[in-house]
Amino acid sequence: MPTQEQMKAVLQAYVDGFDAADPGAVSGLFADDAVIEDPVGTPPIQGRAAIDEFYVNAMAVGTKLTLDGPIRGSHGDKAAMAFTVEVPAMGMRIHAIDVMTFGEDGKVTRMEALWGPDDIEQ
Repeated sequence: MPTQEQMKAVLQAYVDGFDAADPGAVSGLFADDAVIEDPVGTPPIQGRAAIDEFYVNAMAVGTKLTLDGPIRGSHGDKAAMAFTVEVPAMGMRIHAIDVMTFGEDGKVTRMEALWGPDDIEQ
């Protein structure tokens, strides 16, 4: 199982990948059969092709992330971060928390984004 430091480094690489507008860097953090639920309660995105497409589309509209506090680890296989999503093309900000579950190889196997209508600013 990855250490807290390794999991935190992956979440930081996730933010850095958005800042660099590099969808390949971000999707490469995920296992080939990973599942993304963004936001929780919507149909999941699963598998390499769907994950790649998700991040290409997100970055095509100029999406950037800003951490709202330190990335948090756990005693298990999960890490989380609170951040703000800026989507300039849509004139919105979303306040979110992502919880990521990791496999033995340090890749993200599941990402759950916690945000809802009350977390969106226009």
